[in-house]
Amino acid sequence: MLNSNLALFDKIARLFNKHGFKLFMVGGTSRDFLLGHAVLDFDFTTDATPEEMEKFLPDANYRFKEFGTVSLKEDGKLIEITTLRQEGNYIDFRHPGHIKFVREPHLDYIRRDFTINALYINEKYEVLDFCDGLKDLKTKTLRVIGDPYTRFEEDPLRIIRAFRFIAKFNLNIDPLTDNAIRDLAPLVKKLNPDKIRQEIRKVGEEEQLTFKKLMNIYKL
Repeated sequence: MLNSNLALFDKIARLFNKHGFKLFMVGGTSRDFLLGHAVLDFDFTTDATPEEMEKFLPDANYRFKEFGTVSLKEDGKLIEITTLRQEGNYIDFRHPGHIKFVREPHLDYIRRDFTINALYINEKYEVLDFCDGLKDLKTKTLRVIGDPYTRFEEDPLRIIRAFRFIAKFNLNIDPLTDNAIRDLAPLVKKLNPDKIRQEIRKVGEEEQLTFKKLMNIYKL
């Protein structure tokens, strides 16, 4: 394994398998693992619902279980486990009107933001790629899943996230994604300023210059 911290994934995956469920790395965890970067955030997804997880993870935090999100501390690390789900139309530029838990990753991936964040890695370290995320990772391309106008209208905070990923990984932006950001950038002003600040705080010191240039280019 490229990162010893991912022994955590092996450990938790075995627990889920023991109870008849699957566990996958996803999002930044799988992306960073595939890039050979240090994995510092632990984002996993599963076919188990929060109610099913409560039976074998009784000490986890179920505060946001209605959204399918469960968090726990293991070996001093904070881990977030989200049930595979489908989402309805967004109602407030941030949250879907409803969600539906599902059992398969190919039903879940479409709700995610960018192709490079929608790579699922199972307990055998096999990569499930439904949207050419591996190709985009190799060519260093930032591309939205589905229609970029729809995805940015759902949640304009994805525009700030796009800048952060471009700055962090030195990515090229897909032309359709670029056009949508240029047209929809003003929607960012409709967001809660605290949400924007939270996202900006994730920008690393060495990425600040590129990030600020992008904010200026897109007039934000």
